[in-house]
Formats: sequence, structure tokens, C-alpha cells
Amino acid sequence: MTHVTSPLSGQAIGLAAVPDPVFSGAMVGPGTAIDPVREPGEAVSPVDGVVVSLHPHAFVVVDGEGHGVLTHLGIDTVQLNGEGFELLINKGDTVTRGQAVVRWNPVDVEAAGKSPICPVVALEATADSLSDLLESGEVKAGGALFGWQ
Repeated sequence: MTHVTSPLSGQAIGLAAVPDPVFSGAMVGPGTAIDPVREPGEAVSPVDGVVVSLHPHAFVVVDGEGHGVLTHLGIDTVQLNGEGFELLINKGDTVTRGQAVVRWNPVDVEAAGKSPICPVVALEATADSLSDLLESGEVKAGGALFGWQ
């Protein structure tokens, strides 16, 4: 079982509350979302693994079991063209859970007219393969979000 932890501190809100139909409809995959604390900080890896996709606004880490976890920093933040995001690692790097991946500021994302809400998605998974899915309440970076069979 893969244990996926939160890449950010904030409030768990569940995918259904994400203001984007692709995420709220779980078209990318099942998971949850975090409404982050409004302060500069770092998004950290939710699992131990290899960074297979890395963009200023999003990254995917694949663990040793082949489970890919997408962390998407904000909604429509691709339109910011990397402004306000600082990559701290490289694609292909091996990372450990809790290791900083991207430095960003949710306040700047909101100031640019985008939602800072961050989906955390189990790629190529089914909803029934996840357990203990956190969809409400406060969560710290590194806190449990869900298990993945």
C-alpha cells in the first residue's frame, strides 16, 4: 500500500470542491485537494519516488510500486508561465516524502486571479483503490491524505 501525504499545509476540501471540472469530475484520477495556507512556502513530495513530470505549477512523483501522484499547485496556474514558482529539483530526480519540490506563494496566485487550491491526484487509479481519503479538516504538510492499494 502506498501512503500519500499532503504536499502542503492547509484545509483538505476534496476534489468535488475544486473549481475546475477536470479535477472536480475526477477525470485525471481520484484523490483530494488542499486549500493551502496563505503564506510563501514549499510544496513537498507526497511519496518517495522519481519525479517523472516537473513544471512550475505541477509535478508527478512515481513511487516504487508504480503509483504516480500528481500535485497541481493552483487552478489554471499554467497560464502564469512559471511566474512566482521556483523549481527546487529536476525532472528525473529521486525524492523522499517531504522533500521540497517547488517554492511558491498562494497569495501571489490569488493576486494573479487564479485559485490556489491544489489537487493531489492518484493517476491511473480508481476511486475504490483509495482508502482513508481525507476530504475535510486541517492538514499539515506531510499529514496523511489517502492510502492507495
